[in-house]
Amino acid sequence: MAPEPAAAVSYRVQATRSGDWWAITIPALPGAFSQCKRLDQVEAMAREVIALMLDIDPTDVGDIEVDVQLPDQLADDLATLRRSERLADDARQAAAHAQRRAAEQLRAAGLSVRDIGRLLGVSHQRVSQILARESA
Repeated sequence: MAPEPAAAVSYRVQATRSGDWWAITIPALPGAFSQCKRLDQVEAMAREVIALMLDIDPTDVGDIEVDVQLPDQLADDLATLRRSERLADDARQAAAHAQRRAAEQLRAAGLSVRDIGRLLGVSHQRVSQILARESA
């Protein structure tokens, strides 16, 4: 019976924009450096460098966590975007809940799905979907 392979080690890599390239460093492996044109290539390039430095197969490299280094203003802008997206998601969920509740209450008051659709600004088919989801 073959011995089990050792557990793969996870690596955090840093990707920093340098001109038209992403410069890749692996802090856990001093001297390990690479570069690539696109951010979606960072993980593969880092995996290749780690494998070369450790003389192992790239498939034996564990998880790669990419830490993108951006200038402060860009990092702040991205953080603002993510906060705004979370708030928008919360608002959409609250609106969907309010829409379901209104549809239920209007239906309980005896309104038709066509009238409810008109009041909610959606099709009567959508009202049927909303009400069916609540009764399921």
